[in-house]
Amino acid sequence: MFIQTEATDHPESLKFLPGRPVMASGTVDFHNAQSTERSPLARRLFEIDSVARVFLGPDFITITKVPDVAWQIVKPPVLSAIMEHFVAGDPIVLEDEADEADDSTGEFGEDSAATAEIRELIETRIRPTAQQAGGDVSFRGYDNGVVLLEFQGQAFSLKDGIENMLRHYLPEVEAVRDYRDAMPKPGLNTPEGRAIQMLLDERINPSVASHGGHIALVDVQDDTVYIRLEGGCQGCGMADVTLKQGIETEIKRAVPKIVSVLDVADHAGGTNPYYQPGKGGSSPV
Repeated sequence: MFIQTEATDHPESLKFLPGRPVMASGTVDFHNAQSTERSPLARRLFEIDSVARVFLGPDFITITKVPDVAWQIVKPPVLSAIMEHFVAGDPIVLEDEADEADDSTGEFGEDSAATAEIRELIETRIRPTAQQAGGDVSFRGYDNGVVLLEFQGQAFSLKDGIENMLRHYLPEVEAVRDYRDAMPKPGLNTPEGRAIQMLLDERINPSVASHGGHIALVDVQDDTVYIRLEGGCQGCGMADVTLKQGIETEIKRAVPKIVSVLDVADHAGGTNPYYQPGKGGSSPV
C-alpha cells in the first residue's frame, strides 16, 4: 500500500491519500480524541500525541498537528497508523456515524433559480477546491443575497475566494457566511457587541489571518462573549493559549464589563457551551 501526501495552505495540516476511498459519502471532522468514539481510524490517529485534528474526506485524510512538533516526527507514525488500519480492514466510521456524516443539518431560505446555480457551483467548482485544500464546503441555504455554508477542515480559509466566485456568476449574491451565524443574536447589536466586532475586524483578525485563521463573534450575553475559532485557529493545539492570553485580554481591555470570553467549541473537552446540536442546524442554549 502506497500513501501519498500533499501540502495544504495551512502549514500545520497535511493531506494523506491512501489511494482508495475513505468516506463513501459525506465528510467527518474530528477536533479531539473525545469525539472519535464512532471512528476507529480517527481514534487510532489521535493515539499519536502530536495529532490535534483529523478530517476524513472522500479519498483523503487531513491531519493537523500541534505547532511545536515538526512533520518529520509526526508523519511516520501517521503513515504507519493509516496503513495498519487499511491493511487490517477495519471500518473508517461505524455505520451510525456514516449515516450522520451524510445527514443534512437543515437549510435556510427557499429554493430558487439562484439556489440551483449556487448548488451547482459549489458541487462542481468550490467543493473540489476545498477538498484539495484538505477540507470541505456544504450548502446550507440562500436568503436575501446571503449564501450560508458549512465549512469543514481548512475550507474556511477559502471563504473570501468563494464569495468572489459566487458574486462573479451571481451579482445578486451579497455575502457568504457560516450557516451557524444565521440565528438571530440581539447581543451583536449592543454597544458592547459593536465594539468587540470592531476590535476583531481592525486588530485581531488581520493578525490571525496571516496564519490562515479567523475569529468570529458569535454572541454577547450579559458579561460573556462567545467567539468561534475558524480556519487555521480551529483545532489548533495552541487555541486555548491564544484565546486566554491574547483575545480575551484584548476584549476585556476594550470592553471592561466583560468577565469571560468563551469559544463555542471547547477544544480540550470536545464540549460545546453555546450550541446544542439538533436537526435544522445549531441553536443557542
